[in-house]
Amino acid sequence: MQSKVKVLVLRSPGTNCDAETALAFQQAGATTEFVHINRLLESPQLIDEYQIMCFPGGFSYGDDIGAGRILASQVGHFLFQTVSSFRDAGKLVLGICNGFQVLIKTGLLVPPDESGFPVTLTWNDSGRYTCRWVTLRSANNNCVFLRDIDLLYLPVAHAEGRFVTRDEKALARLIDGKCVALRYVNPDGSNGTVPFPANPNGSDNNIAGICDSTGHVFGLMPHPERHMHPTQHPRWTREGLAETADGFKLFQNAVAHFA
Repeated sequence: MQSKVKVLVLRSPGTNCDAETALAFQQAGATTEFVHINRLLESPQLIDEYQIMCFPGGFSYGDDIGAGRILASQVGHFLFQTVSSFRDAGKLVLGICNGFQVLIKTGLLVPPDESGFPVTLTWNDSGRYTCRWVTLRSANNNCVFLRDIDLLYLPVAHAEGRFVTRDEKALARLIDGKCVALRYVNPDGSNGTVPFPANPNGSDNNIAGICDSTGHVFGLMPHPERHMHPTQHPRWTREGLAETADGFKLFQNAVAHFA
């Protein structure tokens, strides 16, 4: 019997993590469907058929003028109210890596103020593409996707993943508003000073993911869909198989929210 929870996985030219993201939601018990951005632009009402919308990772439009910028422009100009209404109806929105970049640039995660956008994602401190595994700690149980999750071990793969805030006041508003959802931590799980490579991009306050004030819109740079089975852990042959993979719980939480 098919699940009653339906997930819209948004596709655009250059997207390349859509299939594994759809599979992750399927393994968590949902029914997934791919919808191309052009189809959604033509018929925005299609979104009403779903409970979860996901902006997957990849290189939307080749990141030709900046990571996620073209897709964010399409969503921001033509679909902002559609996606906002989707969220306001109590539904969930997830952005992974490039999808996180899109959510930031549309203002769906952190709205702009009179001075513009208070946060952004920019080039890694290293100035180069980084692909490695990192340890993360949930910073906020307000986020639906992270309920009952403490530590996560997930891969990152990005060149523009450094999360920066405009100033200390903007960072304080995020923290006070319970919008900081996920942080990079040291391999032993400790916070405080988290140097490279534990913080792979130099993000302010070691921030790896944020949510909106409702906890229903969540964006993160790491890829949970790439750690859905214990054998995907890079050291499973030496350390033994874990009972479950770290990324799996995130998708389970999303689907269970509607169960």
